[in-house]
Amino acid sequence: MAWSRQIASVIILAAAGPAAAQPVQKVTGPVATYWMSAQTQSGFGMPGAGGQPDRGQMMRMMMGGGGGAQHLLTLQLGSSRKPQGEPEAEHLAPANLRAGASLPLVTPRAQPAPRGEDTPDVPRDFQKPKGKMLIFWGCGERARPNQPVVIDFSKMSAGQVPPGFQAMMRGLGAAPMQPPSPSRNATYGEWPNPKSRSSVGSGGSLVGEHAVRGDYTPDIRFSLTPNQDFLSALNLSTNAKTPGGAIQLGWNMVPNATGYFASVMGGNQDTVVLWSSAEVQASAFAAPDYLSPSEASRLVAARGLLSPQTTRCAVPKEVIDAAPQALVQLFAYGQEANFVYPPRPTDPKIAWNKEWQVKVRYRSATGGMLGMATPGMADDSDDRDDPQRKEKRRGSIMRGLGGAIGVPGF
Repeated sequence: MAWSRQIASVIILAAAGPAAAQPVQKVTGPVATYWMSAQTQSGFGMPGAGGQPDRGQMMRMMMGGGGGAQHLLTLQLGSSRKPQGEPEAEHLAPANLRAGASLPLVTPRAQPAPRGEDTPDVPRDFQKPKGKMLIFWGCGERARPNQPVVIDFSKMSAGQVPPGFQAMMRGLGAAPMQPPSPSRNATYGEWPNPKSRSSVGSGGSLVGEHAVRGDYTPDIRFSLTPNQDFLSALNLSTNAKTPGGAIQLGWNMVPNATGYFASVMGGNQDTVVLWSSAEVQASAFAAPDYLSPSEASRLVAARGLLSPQTTRCAVPKEVIDAAPQALVQLFAYGQEANFVYPPRPTDPKIAWNKEWQVKVRYRSATGGMLGMATPGMADDSDDRDDPQRKEKRRGSIMRGLGGAIGVPGF
């Protein structure tokens, strides 16, 4: 009978007792963590949020050179081990990187704390900040309603915070990446460094066998494929004013890109103008240098980044009117290559004692004067055989740079 079979099932389950709990695998390490940050830079770029453009790159661009892309590499090694003596480590790179066979990973020396009080004296000629910052965002011929957000520095110093300021300071809300550092690791080494300022050679490639060794790290070995090389160069193919007064930006699609972010900075001595391509309220300095693929995907969905398929974005007319001379920056974020040794055991009863893990992250970037052709663009072709026109364009760039960064004459 049906009811007797149900009773029998209950008796069997009760006799068997509770289901056996699945063992939780024990995970330790890694002893060493190694990050490689690979950037492809064309045009000229900003050295970091709030910094000024690389003047050497600007001068090369104005002289008609520097249009080719550079490969930039940063190496960071962190370990839980402490060496017996001075820490020593090196990266053995493939020959086609063209940076030398051995890249020394130097441990920075701790800087002595300054003497005296922690709070420096206020200079006699100190003046409260003045001027304004105008912040725009979003692609399009015209700025969105309720733009710009205006930050009056004199009112800020008096404690008056403008509406929208807190949202602006939150930026894109990207989860920060945590590379190795002296504060997070018992021992740390990096390249480039004061002892070795060599750079990746023109056309240098990451493809091939890599090894890291030292007295505070286990030996690390991994290989990068052609699909894990530097990203392709990012170039502005369009950078011209539209009939409506906006500036249309266009660029090439970068393979393996996870998203794009454009920004503009301009103004004069009393006004700073910032714009970003984000569809959400965010300043020009909102995007970090690197983004994990998962974060990039989330920000594309949240309209903080432009999608990997996007190759056009218009800077609104109101931004151009407020900052006739401005710098434009464009970033493409890439995928990652991740390695760990030893591999994770399939049997959860066996502990996973990680010796090392490696992360290689990528981005590509370019920059120039907003609305002005740069060497290598189609709009630049008319200058090549006209020395007077070329000289006039150099002068325009010089004046533009001065206005964009608030230094007349630059």
